[in-house]
Amino acid sequence: MTNAETNTAATVAAQGAHVAPEKAPSRKAATQKKGAPRGQKTAKGAKPKKTAKASKKAAKAERKTTAPRAESKGAKILALIRRPKGATLAEIMKATDWQAHSVRGFISTAGKKHTVKIESSKNEADDRVYKIVK
Repeated sequence: MTNAETNTAATVAAQGAHVAPEKAPSRKAATQKKGAPRGQKTAKGAKPKKTAKASKKAAKAERKTTAPRAESKGAKILALIRRPKGATLAEIMKATDWQAHSVRGFISTAGKKHTVKIESSKNEADDRVYKIVK
């Protein structure tokens, strides 16, 4: 070993390994922000107010169903399944340029949104047929 190598090794050993310093524990506790609103207090023995759940139900009952726009794909699907024989999944896919899972997703929610009862069955050719039942 040369003198330069010894000095380098000695200085590295003296410096020690590169390790992150220990993190000091936090001394500050969480506090409420100044001016932040506090929760409302009820009077003793008073019943709590009705929750938002009850008001959502009331709003849902008051909501009127609306038909989709006449030129929309949803309107096309509803028109197809209103026919006496209904419409097959393939017919609906061709009319809307949607994939099968998109058509099935629309039909699953259309019953609730447009307050119609949609019946699903298979025909002789083993194709899925959807139609509105009155």
